[in-house]
Amino acid sequence: MLIDAYLDIETTGLSPAYHRITVVGIGLAIGSHIEHVQLYDGSLTRSALEEALEGATRLYTYNGQRFDLPFIAECLEIDLTEHLRHHDLMYDCWRQGLYGGLKAVEARLGIVRNVVGVDGYQAVLLWQRYEEQGDAEALATLLAYNREDVGNLRELRRWLRG
Repeated sequence: MLIDAYLDIETTGLSPAYHRITVVGIGLAIGSHIEHVQLYDGSLTRSALEEALEGATRLYTYNGQRFDLPFIAECLEIDLTEHLRHHDLMYDCWRQGLYGGLKAVEARLGIVRNVVGVDGYQAVLLWQRYEEQGDAEALATLLAYNREDVGNLRELRRWLRG
């Protein structure tokens, strides 16, 4: 059985040399069902990531080639492209004249988001509130945002396939 994995990360900044990963979100598509896994805090390890992706045959990201996968390679010391076939949906979007970040593309295609007002910068602030103040609501919002990013990757892929 083919299992597609959709992956999105949250970080403390833009450079894997100076910043770190705060959340790795994975959606494992098994038939019409999607199983979500989120790694953060103590569960954010190389072995936990390998275990979460076990059985997956293809990995889908948005700008993952330039952002998510280099961060994972630097911070968790694993090159996921050695284990999975990677497909970056951003380049499919470009071929269809859809430019910008994931949220901008979603808006153009009418893909709905339930977590509004959160972007990459807000995700950094949410993590800081959680880490520095123990703000459980900030963590819950960050995890919901990441889960929606992952789920919307699957919706984007469906739209691109027509």
